[in-house]
Amino acid sequence: MLRSATFRFAALVFLLQLVSAAALIVTIGIAVRRQLQTDAQRTVAVLRDDLRASYAAGGAAGVRREVALRTGRLVTPGTVLLLVDRNGAWIGGNLDAWPPSVVRDGRATEVTLYRSGLNTAEPMHVEALRLPTGERLLVGTIVAGEVRAMRMLEQVSGVALPLALIFAALAAWIAARTIVARLEEPLAALNAVAAGDLGARVPADGSRDALATLGVAINGALERVETLMGELRMATDGLAHDLKSPLTRMRAVLERAGGQVREPAAVEALDRALAEADRLFALVQTALSITRAEAGIGREHFTATDLAAELDGIAEMYAPLAEDQGRSLSVEAPGPCVVPVHRELLAQALGNIIDNSLKYGEGSITLALQVQELAVAIAVADRGVGIPVARREEALRRFGRLDEARQGGGAGLGLSLAAAVARLHGGELALGDTVPGLRVTITLPRG
Repeated sequence: MLRSATFRFAALVFLLQLVSAAALIVTIGIAVRRQLQTDAQRTVAVLRDDLRASYAAGGAAGVRREVALRTGRLVTPGTVLLLVDRNGAWIGGNLDAWPPSVVRDGRATEVTLYRSGLNTAEPMHVEALRLPTGERLLVGTIVAGEVRAMRMLEQVSGVALPLALIFAALAAWIAARTIVARLEEPLAALNAVAAGDLGARVPADGSRDALATLGVAINGALERVETLMGELRMATDGLAHDLKSPLTRMRAVLERAGGQVREPAAVEALDRALAEADRLFALVQTALSITRAEAGIGREHFTATDLAAELDGIAEMYAPLAEDQGRSLSVEAPGPCVVPVHRELLAQALGNIIDNSLKYGEGSITLALQVQELAVAIAVADRGVGIPVARREEALRRFGRLDEARQGGGAGLGLSLAAAVARLHGGELALGDTVPGLRVTITLPRG
């Protein structure tokens, strides 16, 4: 999820950078184009006003003299002038004929024409106007430099856009790496707490940004969790002691009473009461074990354990019970596999699974150890009827009992304890099929 969020953040930064760069390039292009057009229009306007002043001073003859002067001895670089009579015949200027594309008077136009005596067409910004005496005047300026500038700007933009793409990607990567780096310490603290180190905290870096505030909030929550776990540890220890004492005394009283009665009915009743006391004691112990495992209590007791040897020991313990039912219990392990585990809890979890298989399963029972690169899987498989897929979630709930367990007096805690022990180790428990039969797999990390 973090990777997905980081990718979305990086993509957002990339898009914002790219859009900003593209908008800047386009804005600069538009601004430069408008400025060049404004300069050309201003040049044409000055020339037009000068010729109007010449007309006001000397009429059409004054305009002819001014046109001849500006295209003759006093040639202004880049000036475009053409004067024709009302029939379109040439009177003066540096264009040979009136351009057909210039129709309307008083409107600026961009055209490409040949000046007299030149063999190269040039881009021009021109404007036409009609004199009161009927002559038409075309005034303009060469904008070849402006066109070259715009083409150069387009070429620069063509190079700038890929560079903007590269820098946007670099900025996105730096931003994403910065966020990930700032989140590494909170994640490390949370992972350490999840692994059992309740004293882990997010280091303070002295900054006052949102991530630093998040670190302070996480530390506050972790301190509260550590306090609650300490209280839970003391509560469960006290509860276990408080329940053990009366149950132990009750069992002792029942045993003494059993030695003092002779009536068969009374002996049978006491035996049933003694069995129920043992069942209640085991139930309390299992419930407390589940609570402690789900609270993460017990990780400090992890020791390096050869799981293959552990499975052999468990199989040796339960093999006589399987033989009494005419069934077999075997172990499949590739060889020694040392993993840090809580030996007692893991043995209790596997014992509960085997006990369930002996009570509700059929056929041979197999304890299989599969070693993977980063994890190990311990599977207990039988050849019974299994558990329907629709009811597996119910079977994993605490006190979740299927019909067979209800009839057999089960408490519904065996698989719950096994799942809690798997989570305590950072692993998981899964129910599968052996067709026919049930496969219960506990997957544990190797590190």
